Amino acid sequence: MTTDTTLDLRATRVLPATPEEVFDAYTDAEKQKIWFSILDEEPGVVEIEVDLRVGGQQTAVWGPDRDTLFRETQTFLVIDRPHRLVTESTGSSPDGMTMTTHIEVTFEAHGDGTLMSVVQTGFPSVEVRDFFAENAWVGAFDRITAFLTRS
Repeated sequence: MTTDTTLDLRATRVLPATPEEVFDAYTDAEKQKIWFSILDEEPGVVEIEVDLRVGGQQTAVWGPDRDTLFRETQTFLVIDRPHRLVTESTGSSPDGMTMTTHIEVTFEAHGDGTLMSVVQTGFPSVEVRDFFAENAWVGAFDRITAFLTRS
């Protein structure tokens, strides 16, 4: 069996904090509840639960209102704080579409900050992969940066 690597997503961003601070912002439920909505003009629904252990799960539910919710459940496969996190992610959108992907995130000291790198595989199409590359991960990086730099 061969894997279609054209559907792999690779994204990176240097974030203004230590690897420990970035790892914790990315994995801590209370911190996520803040950064998930930090750039929203109107607060929506954000519910997050995290059981940060190998085999544990993180479940996030978010959206503009109760009738328009996205859901993602990630199962933790590898946790190497603050260097690496590997999950299997199953998500669903309000229109009923579901997909499961594999996500590997690394956190590497880079100057005064942290290079956060993401490799996500298993997308059903180039269009879905591109949406995640151009919107989902860019938005997540922007929100985590806003969280880490808030006064």
